[in-house]
Amino acid sequence: MKLFNSISCTIIFYFLFFDGISQGIEVGPITQNGSLTKINHDLKTTGTTFDSSFVFIPDTLQLPFFDDFSTNKFQTYLGDFNAVGVTSELYYQLTDPVTYQPLPNNLYFTNQITFKRKYDIATNTFEDSLFSPVQVRVSDLSIFPVQNTLMNLYPPFYLFDTIGEPLNLIDTVWVVNPPYYQDSARIFFQPINDLAHHWMDSYAYHNYRLALDPRSLGVVTFDGLDENGFPYQIGTIATNFADELTSKPLDLSANTAADSIYFSFLYQPEGLGDIPETGDSLILEFYAPLQSDWKQVWSIAGDTVHPFRAVHIRLDDTSFYHNGFQFRFRNYGSLAGSLDHFHIDYVHVRALSAIDDTLFKDFAFVYPLNSLLKTYTSVPWDHYKESTSNKMTDSLIIKLHNGSPNPENYQNGVVDVLYNSVQEGAFVLPGFVMAESNINYQPRTTHLSYNDCSNGYEFDRLKLGDEQLFEVKASASAQFPNLTINDSTVFYQNFSNYYSYDDGSAEAAFGPTGAQARLAIEYNTYQPDSLIGVSIHFVPSVTDVSDKIFLVTVWDDNAGVPGNVLYEDNVFFPRNPTYVNGMNGFHIYYFLDTMKIPVGAKFHVGWRQLDAERLNAGLDRNIDNSSKIRYSVDAGFTWLTSPFPGSAMIRPIFSTALDATIGINEISKVTEFVVFPNPTNGILNFRLNGNDYFGEYQLMNSIGQVFQTGMDSSINLYDLSSGLYYLTLPKLSNKVCKIIKQ
Repeated sequence: MKLFNSISCTIIFYFLFFDGISQGIEVGPITQNGSLTKINHDLKTTGTTFDSSFVFIPDTLQLPFFDDFSTNKFQTYLGDFNAVGVTSELYYQLTDPVTYQPLPNNLYFTNQITFKRKYDIATNTFEDSLFSPVQVRVSDLSIFPVQNTLMNLYPPFYLFDTIGEPLNLIDTVWVVNPPYYQDSARIFFQPINDLAHHWMDSYAYHNYRLALDPRSLGVVTFDGLDENGFPYQIGTIATNFADELTSKPLDLSANTAADSIYFSFLYQPEGLGDIPETGDSLILEFYAPLQSDWKQVWSIAGDTVHPFRAVHIRLDDTSFYHNGFQFRFRNYGSLAGSLDHFHIDYVHVRALSAIDDTLFKDFAFVYPLNSLLKTYTSVPWDHYKESTSNKMTDSLIIKLHNGSPNPENYQNGVVDVLYNSVQEGAFVLPGFVMAESNINYQPRTTHLSYNDCSNGYEFDRLKLGDEQLFEVKASASAQFPNLTINDSTVFYQNFSNYYSYDDGSAEAAFGPTGAQARLAIEYNTYQPDSLIGVSIHFVPSVTDVSDKIFLVTVWDDNAGVPGNVLYEDNVFFPRNPTYVNGMNGFHIYYFLDTMKIPVGAKFHVGWRQLDAERLNAGLDRNIDNSSKIRYSVDAGFTWLTSPFPGSAMIRPIFSTALDATIGINEISKVTEFVVFPNPTNGILNFRLNGNDYFGEYQLMNSIGQVFQTGMDSSINLYDLSSGLYYLTLPKLSNKVCKIIKQ
């Protein structure tokens, strides 16, 4: 049985993991998952009771059971009062303990002992008479199934009778907000009749990007995130059972052990995520219906990544051969986030199998495709339609896996481009190229190819509108019969107002460390234009850094590294990493005062951080543009290239026809004022646009009071107390730096 409120709430977050440290830049785990759609097992209430909630009664599946996770087969739960077969039951909070009949609505009780007090004025004495308790069956209507308790309750008031008063009045003092009163809640029971969906829950993460070279599109990943993509216990070192994936019931009552029922699946530790330690594990359990018992039948300890391996288990325990058999996968590991990854694929339960029936014969795409454009996954439509050179990629990456034990003849594939469901163009994918110049696809081998789409069709530049969306479908096949659903993959080529390198999926969180560190992403765009902001996907990574501050920065290009600062936020109006729910989870940081910043065809965008902690931008590990990622930990004097393969999820936003109608100022250049080292134990040095600065400076305390001025390229802070200070240049009123004296 599954229990949900009729008003569903879907929560989406991004996840995945990799860990390392190198030369002031780090990459780490993600503790939320923006693309993850989870179902909450627990009752969601709209008030203090479960009123109008649904209990979902699952349907029963028959053999064979198969899921290669190319599509999402997690059951969704949408309460429908008018659905076929829906019944309901009304529960009362207060009922008679014998007849179970509901008590009247006008009765109120307290569990405090109440009484009547008689006070005699003449003798100055009083006598208390306790009210007799009333036994009531009290039901807890906040949870289902309903739990009830027999309780002794009392009238919710005290009586005070003063003897000798002329009017002989009785005063009544009421208990404020008596806690026990009649209430009711109706629960609805809705049967599920959906054989297309196989799984009761979706704690685990169905995805297409996190495994390393899966054998087809889609896997399910187990980690330390709950059903809503949040850590089970963030900021702790606790380990325990975390995700689980439970099948719907299967009816095995007509089967016997002689039917040779086998359970098969593939598994992989780590993938593109986090390495599970040896104390972590992935577990498989079978449910014996008559015994109401889950039995562990297989487990594997944590390990470093390896190709997917097959598991093949015979159901030889007769306790499983009943209606209501189920199975579930569970992982044991860290509860702090997207850590200790295991991945599974090709779950198959079938009769008439054998011990050597372990092949997963399928010819399949391994990953979805990303873009038909050179370098970028998205560009502004204004830039594309005004370009004159061919922008289609000459190296479309395609990965295919031949799951056959034999070499298989290749066939040509095709890429179809559709607009509003109408085909506009196509490219041939030569089978010889996709087979890596082999005569056949090699047995049980993943083939990587680079395919030329730079000749022939180009996205139509004459289409009207401010943004465009093209559907792109790639297909390829081999000679032997297989699961045709894995012979094709679809993505959408988006043209909006930004450039992007990434595929919208973060597998890690990264960024430089150290106060005043800088991160810069290089863009070489189709044409010079003006920026209006930067879109960044920040992800929580073990430690919440959403209270840390940074300054959005734009640099021009200096021989391939950031040069002069074209824009930087005012230090008194800094930014914070913003965690955004949603498929992409990007937050737009528009420039201050709605400025437009002219840039050349080559420039760099990123930030200067004021705090030492890593800010955790998303890192897409499926597309490698690490050569475009640079960072500096010495105030921008030297720039290093990121050692971590991947694409930074930082996107420059251009002024296009999509701009809001606002007053926007254009500026041509912002001077760069830097101080170093910061934090400092003593000497602090100044530079302006790369040169020593000898102009006037002012040093302020944390509340803005100026207590030191001078004119030099450095100052001595040895005698200052440890703490926070601000350094400003009066001639450059917008240049203020936060100084940390250690």
